[in-house]
Amino acid sequence: MSHRELPRIVCVCGPTASGKSSFAVSLAERVKAEILCADSLQVYRHLDIGTAKPTPEERRRIAHHLFDIRDPDQPFNAALYKELADSAIAEVQARGHLPLLVGGTGLYLRILVRGIFEAPKPDTELRNRLEQEMKAYGIEYLYRRLQLVDPVWAEKVDGRDRIRIMRGLEIYEQTGIPLSEHQQVHDFGEPSYQALKIGIQVKRQDLYRRIEKRAHLMVSQGLLEEYRDLRKKGFGQDLKPLNSLGYRQMAEYEAGQCTWEQAVANLIRETKRYAKRQMTWFRKEPDIHWVQSPAAKLEAIATDVTRFVARQPLLFDWESHAPWS
Repeated sequence: MSHRELPRIVCVCGPTASGKSSFAVSLAERVKAEILCADSLQVYRHLDIGTAKPTPEERRRIAHHLFDIRDPDQPFNAALYKELADSAIAEVQARGHLPLLVGGTGLYLRILVRGIFEAPKPDTELRNRLEQEMKAYGIEYLYRRLQLVDPVWAEKVDGRDRIRIMRGLEIYEQTGIPLSEHQQVHDFGEPSYQALKIGIQVKRQDLYRRIEKRAHLMVSQGLLEEYRDLRKKGFGQDLKPLNSLGYRQMAEYEAGQCTWEQAVANLIRETKRYAKRQMTWFRKEPDIHWVQSPAAKLEAIATDVTRFVARQPLLFDWESHAPWS
């Protein structure tokens, strides 16, 4: 199949708290689209507040797919995501609708569109932080963390192998996906889709304020109670989803490792770091068209999405400058 004949999809991506979900719903209403999850945590049931899933009202407005499809103790990886996403895309297209992929997990979007994963380069700031943690707590502490987030890779690594332990943690923190899963999906072959990628661009300080506001909102909505309920349902702290942002900080508070104020401050700090890593990833992705204040440019974007589906030249009256570094 030639590049021009590939099925067409649209992707809305960007860092956490950038407003992807609400914008995607408004866009979907204008272009006859259905929304597909491209987030490695929103696929799990019961993780609602901490993953900032689309609201029930948003889900009533537009059909959403690939959300709440696994329990936290069920295995899920990038290879399975691609398989399920391919099937969901085909079903949406069969209904005559446009598949609109929405999320901040760059690996999921990359393997879906391009089929090939290239490991991110080492992050100096992240590496320095891991070095500091190793000096403070020892290599055993880092290895236990690796066992939690990527047990498959940890089995292949000697518990004293500082370089491989840190690389495993780096890959997970940079992408949200274990290194062992990256290796599984190293090559899916030829690209399956032609995609219009729309990146939500928010100024750094504005994004950080949004992150702070959303963290406090999650807490007020009952993030701690959601974490406690997960534990009551029998989901152990050793599960990867319960070691993700938000839930990890609630676990530390529950274990008496920090005060409530420290837990919230840690959540905000780690979310900002995660957003920075997301932007590092997306800046290296080809062909993302960045837009500031997308709600104000909704009609222009919807026009170009319609033209994209019709295989007409795009106008790009809505593009912004490259995102912050």
